[in-house]
Amino acid sequence: MNILHSLTVFVQQTNQLLVRGMNPFALSVRVWVGLVFIKSGWLKLTSFENTLYLFREEYRVPLLPADVAAVAGTGSELVFGGLVIAGLCGRLSALGLFAVNAMAVMSYAHVLLAEGFEAALAQHYLWGFMLLVLAVYGPGMWSLDGAIARWLPRGSQLRPQVV
Repeated sequence: MNILHSLTVFVQQTNQLLVRGMNPFALSVRVWVGLVFIKSGWLKLTSFENTLYLFREEYRVPLLPADVAAVAGTGSELVFGGLVIAGLCGRLSALGLFAVNAMAVMSYAHVLLAEGFEAALAQHYLWGFMLLVLAVYGPGMWSLDGAIARWLPRGSQLRPQVV
């Protein structure tokens, strides 16, 4: 019985420690993945002629003209990246950035799926997984959604769901 009690106590303490780490973990995931896309969007914005060239000649974005895709991709990386970091509309922002990431993989699949580019593709998979974690579990209480949830009364239709 002593061993069972000790194991139960250990599991409970471990669980409490992990629960206390949820909000800092969510914040670190948001900042990490958001900065990746903000840096990418900023690079596209600061050398937009190069960006237009890449979208016209290298990337294969389906359905959209290259110039429209360049503007949409750059803007989406900057806007959704900022929203993810702030944790504002956290789940929806994470899904938006997930879509941007998925479109990047599809548009550059002819390179990313080639031999020698496994690490680059793995980065996109990692970012996609991180964004899905945020979409499923929410941005955490250390976010603007968390601040709004604390401010609005329980039961309010406008109160965001944060874990």
